[in-house]
Amino acid sequence: MRRVRYESPGGPLFVEEAPLPVPGPGELLVRAEAVGVTLPVVRKVTEAAEPVPLGGEIAGQVTAVGEGVTRFGTGDRVTGLCFGHGYADFAVLHETMASPVPGDASAVDAVALVRSGLVALGALEAARPEPGEAALVTAAASGVGQLAVQLARTRGAGRVVGAVSDPCKADFVRGLGADHVISYGDASWGTPVDYVLDAVGGELLTRALHALVPEGRLVAYSSGGGAIQAYDLLVGAKSVIGFQMARVARGKPELYEQWREELWRLFAAGELRPVVHGEFALEDAAKAHAEVEGRSNLGKVVLIP
Repeated sequence: MRRVRYESPGGPLFVEEAPLPVPGPGELLVRAEAVGVTLPVVRKVTEAAEPVPLGGEIAGQVTAVGEGVTRFGTGDRVTGLCFGHGYADFAVLHETMASPVPGDASAVDAVALVRSGLVALGALEAARPEPGEAALVTAAASGVGQLAVQLARTRGAGRVVGAVSDPCKADFVRGLGADHVISYGDASWGTPVDYVLDAVGGELLTRALHALVPEGRLVAYSSGGGAIQAYDLLVGAKSVIGFQMARVARGKPELYEQWREELWRLFAAGELRPVVHGEFALEDAAKAHAEVEGRSNLGKVVLIP
């Protein structure tokens, strides 16, 4: 089978022939039909001290199961998070990380919706939104951000603001349901909001905090780091909440499944529509990474093995 790998920090990425994986206890072997490209994985290539397997979101058909697997069988369509080599024709998923794909949804739908949607929905839940409140979503044109904008609307936000790196993304974000779109470099971010869902981090955290009303909530789910002055929290009685999807997946599987079911319900009802920026062959993985790293994508970037 083919898989994408790199040998030194920063790349380059290349395709090689590799032996077919064998699923171990509790694992599924999946013939990959779509693979989601995420910023955390892209950053691993450029920032990790040593090369790591390119894992992440995959969707496809189960071709073999390991000992002890009870929820899935050969032929089932699944999506989930792969911690090994995911940029490949075949990948191994642990049963606990896999979810079924409905018959009317494609593999591309699955990788664009489920993992990104779980992060967006989890961040939104962490903000404890109340109907009528105003929301601000950073990286609003990204794979996660585009779903966060839509989910905030479905949860009754009275006003949704999308924040983007480039003004040329504004029409796309408005098309998702945002009332207003701002750019990170704007002198003012407009009327303060009740909560911010931040996927950028770094120096943007301070601006996101200042965009809140008194007692507002900032949910940080970015891998980009950043720091906040305690005084900025005290003067407005504001809160900063960290959210990580992996903790929910590992520690609260019932909640993970509940959120997944909600995403598919909203998808089936037409209330949530993941947008795919582009589909790339495995051989073009470097181009897919460049789209995400340069933050030029409008929606999800997907590899098609």
